[in-house]
This record gives sequence, structure tokens and C-alpha cells, in this order.
Amino acid sequence: MNFAFSDEQEQLREFVRSFLEDKADEAAVREQMETELGFDSEVWQQMCDQLALPALIIPEEFGGQGYGYVELIVVLEEMGRSLLCAPYFSSVVLAANTLIHSEDDEAKAELLPQIASGTIATLAITEENGKWDESGVTMQADGSGTDFTLNGTKMYVIDGNSAEIILVAARTDNGVSLFQVDANAEGLTRTALATMDQTRKQSRLDFAGTPAKLIGTEGAAWETLSTVLDLAAVALAAEQVGGAQMCLDMSVEYAKVRVQFGRPIGSFQAIKHKCADMLLEVESAKSAAYYAGWCAAEMNDELASTASLAKAYCSEAYFHAAAENIQIHGGIGFTWEHPAHLYFKRAKSSELLFGDPTYHRELLAQRIGL
Repeated sequence: MNFAFSDEQEQLREFVRSFLEDKADEAAVREQMETELGFDSEVWQQMCDQLALPALIIPEEFGGQGYGYVELIVVLEEMGRSLLCAPYFSSVVLAANTLIHSEDDEAKAELLPQIASGTIATLAITEENGKWDESGVTMQADGSGTDFTLNGTKMYVIDGNSAEIILVAARTDNGVSLFQVDANAEGLTRTALATMDQTRKQSRLDFAGTPAKLIGTEGAAWETLSTVLDLAAVALAAEQVGGAQMCLDMSVEYAKVRVQFGRPIGSFQAIKHKCADMLLEVESAKSAAYYAGWCAAEMNDELASTASLAKAYCSEAYFHAAAENIQIHGGIGFTWEHPAHLYFKRAKSSELLFGDPTYHRELLAQRIGL
């Protein structure tokens, strides 16, 4: 297969990169990651109004732009490159994707236009057991019709403290179901979690008799959620590729200008080997992420296997690139003032999000029948 981005997609990349270089540079990232909210609301509004990024993959009938997953991959790669602090992944990749694939037309008509216009949303699946499969959803939902109450805890909810629309996976007598919870609902307690990666805020959500509205068919949500987790893995792989490429770029640039023993350190064989190995892994990661993105755009039978493959490979490639970036920079790479540690922390947290490489390799083996 000969995969190449179109001129329109490359133009989208240029627009997004230019915007992020202006609005989400290192200084902005450091400033926002220290705040409770975790992002600049004015920049988020500009992303909505000027670039319409939250509306990117939302169908036109629901106020979106109707683009495909390949365009989303392009955008997320640039966001990963800049370590953007914004509720984009939670709102678009998780919440919007869940609604798009929910087959609940009423929920789509009500919620997707809000997300397209910039309302922050998220999806809460994982619990204290840390599992990302169906068995990990143990939180109970009691009720009938469309009106339920939730009791239990959700962990590692991305942008859980700032989300205005919260989609929750819980278990009824009929199986795993999907619910919508109002951000100000009675019995809902949101607690910010202390995380290694400060550029992506996560929360603990506690539900105590919290009213919730059923989305889709009761007991039939896992098929949708499984698809959403695959799409999220593909999206995260694209982010990881962007971050890994930035680590490689920083390493090569430093190797050119740092002089030791009268010559640039990039002329030493050990540094050459490190950079060459990083390049090989980054380019291979791009191939995996781009192909998985095409499968996601087509929603074909290969999505499940390519999602796990991309998530496993890109996680390890990013973490290795981030670690080698610190090593090539030497002493300065270990300092708080240098951005290398920000990428290292994002690489590690992304490696674990939606399941680590070992989990996805096992999942891949199951999906291809090994």
C-alpha cells in the first residue's frame, strides 16, 4: 500500500503547527500544567472558533466538519509534538467518538453539537482495578427505562474535573451500559489526581446515588466502547509519534551544536548510533500509526488488530526516544529547565494509558487468532 497525505491534509498540518507554535509553546505548556484547570480557556476557545478543531470528525448533520480519522491523526500528531495542554483528546477522541458510534440518535443530536462548539466532555471507563477490558467495568447502575442511578468509582478520567459532559460506563443486570451524567449532578464528587505527567489532567470520579441518563440500548454498550478504545489507541499512537519525532529533532539539533573534545558530539559513533536507532523506531512508529489511522477512517476489519499493534509499538518507540533524548543532552537533559523531562513523562503516562504494550501484544495475538 502506498500511503501519502493529500495536499489538503498537509495544509491542515501546517495550520495546526503554526497555531500551536504561537499558542502552545514550551512556556505556555509549563504555565498551564501548573494550573488546576490544566489549559488556557482562551486558547481552547480559539481552537474552537478559528480552527474548528473540536468539530473535525463530528458529522456535518450534528454541527461538525465531517472529516475522517486521517485528518484527526494529522492534528493529534502535531498536538503530541507540542505537548498541548487542552481537553481535546477527552472531548473529541473519547466522548465524541463514543456518541458517534452509540447508535443513539437523540443523544447525538443533543450532545455532539455542544462538543463541536467547544463544550468539554469526557468518558469514564476505568476503575480502581485498572483494567481496560469489559471485566473491569464493575460499577453498578440501578434503574429502568432511561433513568438510572450510579454507585461506584471511576479512575484516571482524562479532564474529569473540567468536563461539562460526562459519559460513564456502568453495569446493569443486562450488562455494560453507557450513561450520561451532568457535571453538577447530585452525589458526584470529582477529585484531581496527582500524576507524573502534569500536561494531561486526570481525575477520580465518585458516584453516590448519582442520577444518570441511559445512552443507547441497556446492556449493549461494550461493543461501542470496545470500538472507541481501539479508536483511542490509534489516536494516542499518533500523539506518541508526534512526541517521538520532537525528541529525535531535539537530539539531532543538540548533537550538531554541542562541542566536546573540539568537535560536535554528533560526530561520535555512539551518538550517531543512538540517533540512527531513534530514527528507525520513529519512522516505523509512523508507519504503524498512519496505517492504523487509515483503518480507523475506513472502519474496516483490520482496525482492532492494527490499533493494538500501533499502540504497543508507538508506546515503546516514544518512551525510548524520550529516554535517549535525555541521554544525548547529558546533564542539562536531567534539569527541570530543559523540556526533555516533559516528553519523558508524557511518554511514560501514554505508554500505560488504554493498556501497556504487553497488554496490547496479548490482545493482538488474540485478535489474529494466535
